[in-house]
Amino acid sequence: MGQMETQERQAWMGLLAKAPEGRVAELLGARDGFGFEWLRKPEVGSVMIRGRMGGSGSAFNMGEMTVTRCALKLEGGVVGHGYVQGRNKTDSEAAALVDALMQTDQADAVRAKVLQPLEVAQTEMRAARARKAAATKVDFFTLARGED
Repeated sequence: MGQMETQERQAWMGLLAKAPEGRVAELLGARDGFGFEWLRKPEVGSVMIRGRMGGSGSAFNMGEMTVTRCALKLEGGVVGHGYVQGRNKTDSEAAALVDALMQTDQADAVRAKVLQPLEVAQTEMRAARARKAAATKVDFFTLARGED
């Protein structure tokens, strides 16, 4: 897998991981039509979240977050992985199916059906958050105090 493909996969995996609960499964629709075998059935665990002060300081352990992960292999041999926030095994399975399908000739259809709606929703959510933050913005200014 080249660097471009790796970056694309990272983008869709991030989008799937951050999707609202149930949304990926809803967009994907019925999963019975996809033949696959489990490499790792959905399991719940936790990961350590790391942070940096000011975005550039030394890394530190901020806390743990619950995640659900799984891995599956489509009948054609393509492997898909699903990692989602929280304790939702159905979402993890749907994310793994999307990951696997994005590596097949069905990628364009899956992109249009699942990934593009998620991107639009994420963009709208960011814009709404930015508008809300802008509404509370306070501009401070300094008046000349006459001590010149």
